[in-house]
Amino acid sequence: MDMKRDYYEDVRVIGSGVILFWCVVFILFLALFPFLFKNYYVYMANYMAINVIVAIGLNLLVGYTGQISLGHAGFFAIGAYGTVVLMAKASFPFLLALPLAALATALFGFLLGLPALRLEGPYLSIATLGFGLTITQVIGRLEFFGGRQGLHTPDLVIGPWHLDSDRQFYYLLILITILLTLAARNLIKTKIGRAFIAIRDADIAAETMGVNLVYYKTLAFAISAFYTGLAGGLYAFVLRFIEPQIFNLLMSIIFLAMVVVGGLGSIFGSIAGACLLSWLDLELRNILSIPYLGVWLETLSKSFFSITGVSNIQLIIYGSIMVAIMLFEPLGIYGIWIRTKIYWKTWPF
Repeated sequence: MDMKRDYYEDVRVIGSGVILFWCVVFILFLALFPFLFKNYYVYMANYMAINVIVAIGLNLLVGYTGQISLGHAGFFAIGAYGTVVLMAKASFPFLLALPLAALATALFGFLLGLPALRLEGPYLSIATLGFGLTITQVIGRLEFFGGRQGLHTPDLVIGPWHLDSDRQFYYLLILITILLTLAARNLIKTKIGRAFIAIRDADIAAETMGVNLVYYKTLAFAISAFYTGLAGGLYAFVLRFIEPQIFNLLMSIIFLAMVVVGGLGSIFGSIAGACLLSWLDLELRNILSIPYLGVWLETLSKSFFSITGVSNIQLIIYGSIMVAIMLFEPLGIYGIWIRTKIYWKTWPF
């Protein structure tokens, strides 16, 4: 039996020699990744890492606190535009502009969390959806933010290093992702994390036991927005160009899909769901170039549908995955991992 004898065991990163071994192997793999794979896969890893940050932050809100949000594309936009504007127009260095933009995003998250005190379920979803749509409309109409034409990102310079390629940006991005993942893991083990979970399970009972609902609900929105704002600022330098049309409703839905597919209330699930849907997003953009499948889809579309609608297969696959997860494994990829681990622990009995 795996017994806990010390409260500090909950926040320990390395709990056993096995975990230490696989952590070392994983870190070595991440360090060697840019040298082992082509530049496209480095770009894909950067894209996955950004979505991992968003999914972890959103899971803190949805999975651990039980508050649904469809407005995280708005937070993503604030972080992206805030970082670029601070660097391009205020001459702030990247390592200062990024956290400042994330803090500004957290402030918007706090303000959006105030209506959450009286809203829940679909009503809260609509409120956050309205926020996300409003932010992109406002940004698109202000020339200060480049209007509909968008903004190009300035050169990314950190000390003596000039990060002008995906391979160079990769190491900074992976380091930030690992630190934020560890921070979220430890946060849910603290008093704040236990308060989030209590609110998710029974907010009235939690308030009766002394949990301050006003403080913790708004704090959950602020922390989630902070993570998303950081990811948005990093995303701007992966694309090297941002425009309002990027941060649309579909982006918010995909963020939520990452959390649900990976597993609500699980850091590992957030990582798995973000990686899976990020990979599908990039691979399915050129679905007609996939051997055999692309030819079959093109023939099918010409015969029964419109060839211009082939790109919608991406949304169909996302929807199919969501339905399958809800029907067969409500805990998502994390639930599949738990089942697999239990099976091998008891194999062959």
